[in-house]
Amino acid sequence: MTRLQDLLRRIPIWAVWLLGAIPLALLVGDVATGNVGVDPIRDIEHRLGRTALYLLIATLSVTPLLRLARINLIRLRRPLGLLTFSYAVVHLLAWAVLDMGLLWEQALRDILKRPYLTFGMAGFVILAILAATSSDSTIRRLGAARWKSVHRLVYGAVLLGVLHWLWAYKLWPPKGLAVGALVLILLGLRLPWVARWLSSVRKNRVRT
Repeated sequence: MTRLQDLLRRIPIWAVWLLGAIPLALLVGDVATGNVGVDPIRDIEHRLGRTALYLLIATLSVTPLLRLARINLIRLRRPLGLLTFSYAVVHLLAWAVLDMGLLWEQALRDILKRPYLTFGMAGFVILAILAATSSDSTIRRLGAARWKSVHRLVYGAVLLGVLHWLWAYKLWPPKGLAVGALVLILLGLRLPWVARWLSSVRKNRVRT
């Protein structure tokens, strides 16, 4: 485990961005070759949105990995978060351009009328706030305590993201439900009494 931890600590930031660009590159390749299904616009939007959600889940996994497995990926949390926002921006642009044709009044009516769009837009606003306040200068300006309180909004963003995905379907897909369950587990691990219990279990293991 120590060797794995050392290897993970050495992952360069640029590698995170490079790996994060792979889903977009694959999507561009599929679009270029016409391999995007019978409803290309829907497929493009959904793939971008799912990637954003998966990256957000990866970002939320950093703290549990540290607490449960002593795997320290804290320095990768910011690039993962910014990658999440980048995919969310492209996802939103794909919807606004390809689906709505830049008809802003119609887009606004749809956002207000359709719950899954309302959830998605609310989650995007939160991600925009988190991305705008992710710099070191913002942390110094806000102070660590206030900055942490602002970035707890990420919990709402991931719940809204799951609801946005599930509500877009008439029948909720098993994959979406599994992702939702994973999100609830990750959020549950952050509950104070759960964190204390896990800490006591880990200490008992060390003693034995």
